[in-house]
Amino acid sequence: QVKLVESGGGLVQAGGSLRLSCTASGSIFAIISMGWYRQAPGKQRELVATITSGRRANYADSVKGRFTISRDNAENTVNLQMNGLKPEDTAVYYCDANARSTTSTNFYTYWGQGTQVTVSS
Repeated sequence: QVKLVESGGGLVQAGGSLRLSCTASGSIFAIISMGWYRQAPGKQRELVATITSGRRANYADSVKGRFTISRDNAENTVNLQMNGLKPEDTAVYYCDANARSTTSTNFYTYWGQGTQVTVSS
């Protein structure tokens, strides 16, 4: 089984910065990609950014130029540096990993419990 734990959420004023971190642990055989999604009240969960094991990153248009995703493959960690935050960035942010455990031959998507990010105007 693979467990993801996020940290780093909080309350910040518009224009401020936050850094989210997520660490995967457990019986990990391999992780193909890791990423961040977010869900605002009354809205569907949406992609924020993803990064492959080769460090190829993909961003939602709404965060390009403001957010930076990075990954430490050795530590099974993914980070999201968020600069220039806007009130519309307010949401619960979830970490995900496309991973295979040592007890399976298949890759599955695992999710963290989420961390709240609130941006005040």
